[in-house]
Amino acid sequence: MTAIAQGTLGHWFTRNGFLLIVIALFLFFSIVTQHFASVANVLAMAHTMAPLVIIASGLALVVFTGKLDISVGSIAFLSSAIAVLLMHDAGVNAPLAFLAALVTGALLGALNGFVVVFLGINPLIATLGSMIALRGVALQLTNAILIALPESVRGLGNATIGGVFVDVIIAAVILIVVHVLHRRTVFGRRLDAIGNGEDNAIRIGIPVPQTVFLSFVASGFLASVGGLIGLLQVGAISSYLGKGMEFTAVAAIVVGGVSLFGGRGTILPGVLLGAFAFTMIANGLNQMSADPYAYKLVTGGLIFIAMYVDALRTRRLRRIPIRPPAQAAS
Repeated sequence: MTAIAQGTLGHWFTRNGFLLIVIALFLFFSIVTQHFASVANVLAMAHTMAPLVIIASGLALVVFTGKLDISVGSIAFLSSAIAVLLMHDAGVNAPLAFLAALVTGALLGALNGFVVVFLGINPLIATLGSMIALRGVALQLTNAILIALPESVRGLGNATIGGVFVDVIIAAVILIVVHVLHRRTVFGRRLDAIGNGEDNAIRIGIPVPQTVFLSFVASGFLASVGGLIGLLQVGAISSYLGKGMEFTAVAAIVVGGVSLFGGRGTILPGVLLGAFAFTMIANGLNQMSADPYAYKLVTGGLIFIAMYVDALRTRRLRRIPIRPPAQAAS
């Protein structure tokens, strides 16, 4: 095999290898378990991963700029806790309580954006502080106890239309909207430009601070949407809501091909495939009655492979020679 053929094969695998892995895992679980590939189980997996898909799609907007927001799980928890407390303690009707949760998520995202953009604090450190502080506030507000939703809204999490869960439809709509926002709008092109070089983005006139700030606002808003979906699925607020979701969302993004260095990746199919992979592995291993610790081992290996592939992509891009401009003919 020639060097050109090897390079072409390697490039094709780095672009499509993860999709092959997902297909192979799906076929494996379909063979070794009885009900994995059934329509009911596939719909159940889509139902389970709806909150993750929504939160990861918002987080991806921040990651495209080369930044990171690991507070999304705590934002989901706090905004959902506010909605529950408004309904449970203040008698606020559900639509207003949910609206308050969405506004809370956007404001918390704006707070993260302000700290990162205008105070110049490293986004990992800033959002780590937010992650800890916001979860602490939510635990204080709820006294870390289980608080059930009112009976009138408790069944919404399992509502269906034509056999498809409503939250799956909501997640699909959000995915499409965020994908279009990223791929078809000036805002999305600015995100990628910033991720590929913030200094260069400033030189060509992109409003970097405002764009990064808005990406954090969008991330916080969608974290609150995902938190509400998870809340409705469970039917109650608990101290476990959103716990570890930030790391799962980051893992889903990375596995789906979004580079943590910024500037590369897609919402569709990238984030969707990443979220589906983790949900599928958990579901398949559960149906196999595998050791619960096996999930962490398999997903950890999957993340390692994804990071290695991302490093290969980055190395390949750095090796691409920059052609000098052609000289004008004399």
